[in-house]
Amino acid sequence: MASADQLKALLQSHMEGDDQRFFSIAMQLAAHEAKLGHGKLAEELRALIDKAKRSHGAGQPTPISQPRGELASLLTVSYPKARLGDMVLHDALEKQLQRIIREQRHAERILAHGLSPRRKLLLVGPSGTGKTMTASVLAGELGIPLFQVRLDGLITKYMGETAAKLRQIFEATGQTRGIYFFDEFDAIGSQRGLANDVGEIRRVLNSFLQMIEQDQSHSLIIAATNHAEILDTALFRRFDDVLHYELPGEVQIAALLRTRLARFATKGISWKRLAESAAGLSYADVSRAAEEVLKEALIHDREYITEVEIQKTIDERQALAGRLNKNT
Repeated sequence: MASADQLKALLQSHMEGDDQRFFSIAMQLAAHEAKLGHGKLAEELRALIDKAKRSHGAGQPTPISQPRGELASLLTVSYPKARLGDMVLHDALEKQLQRIIREQRHAERILAHGLSPRRKLLLVGPSGTGKTMTASVLAGELGIPLFQVRLDGLITKYMGETAAKLRQIFEATGQTRGIYFFDEFDAIGSQRGLANDVGEIRRVLNSFLQMIEQDQSHSLIIAATNHAEILDTALFRRFDDVLHYELPGEVQIAALLRTRLARFATKGISWKRLAESAAGLSYADVSRAAEEVLKEALIHDREYITEVEIQKTIDERQALAGRLNKNT
């Protein structure tokens, strides 16, 4: 027999018009019946689900659902169109993301066999290396909304209020499928034993640990941090996958510059030479340098850009990065 929670979730997803969640829960019920030895019933359920998908056009993007009430101060929603091909990444990281996307696209088949697709992700690495872009890409690839958690609305000074707001966010993951993105996650995930830690932050972290472990929704929960070293070690076990982001190497820098600028570049540009001069910059810095040289060309009504012009913007970015590093 289906559990009360499954029946309620089935009805809730139907009322909200969330076909993907409805069919995922239905497939879970079919898998449960198969485990109980009710093979004929399980096959009948799967056949009905397949028929319903064909007639209702399942697999269409989930429509944007604007957060209402207090959730409006906790979540910012968007519907990104970004794709994995828009990013330049190290091979290992790109393969991890491809695997996550594949598992999500075949979630029903995985769930039907009592397994779970990866959907609780921790992104760690320096600023400007693509963590926020990853959340947008996953939303774009899967055709679901991106809900960005607003830390200014989540974290308050009043005892118990932050944990209560956190619970609202986790309840939303079960009501509307999407990407729920916690950026600067170290604000709530720092080690419980730090010298400057306070009781309320410990309670919030404990609440998060409990909620993410209990979460059985079909949403993706993504946390990102530039400071993995201060995260509580208990957090890492709660995530299905930890993705490590690094500054781009010369190969990635050259590929990024070429992708952004090749259409406008004059012949004979050495992308390798430019990449060598941009070593140490983040993906974001390199992208901004490319944007700057394009804007200058547009302003001066030039159809082409030269290596000298690209080099100039890279030098400016290196100088800015040097000043910022001195101040940190």
